Amino acid sequence: MSHPQSYEILLVPEHRQSDSRAAEPGTALRSAVVAATGETGASGYPHYTGEGVEADIDPATHTVEALLVDGAELDYGLTVRIAEHTGGTREENGAAREGKDGGAAGRTA
Repeated sequence: MSHPQSYEILLVPEHRQSDSRAAEPGTALRSAVVAATGETGASGYPHYTGEGVEADIDPATHTVEALLVDGAELDYGLTVRIAEHTGGTREENGAAREGKDGGAAGRTA
């Protein structure tokens, strides 16, 4: 079975009704594009890495089964979401946009 070659990982705050200071649900605090390594992770699912993030993702359900961010497990109060990523790395995409519009267009996480 083939699986996507890259995903965008989004780290978002958990929604808590009692905390009015929390960021809006769905607001990514950090994002990273991860690419397939061709290996199977400890969870038994395809392993992806990139931009300081390592993830094992179930390609059938698009569920993150294991996650490390900068070598550590996810902090309490954060949750992970993924989006299938089409295209190259952020650097490649930024260079392509730079050539089209004459200015640097990039996204920070």
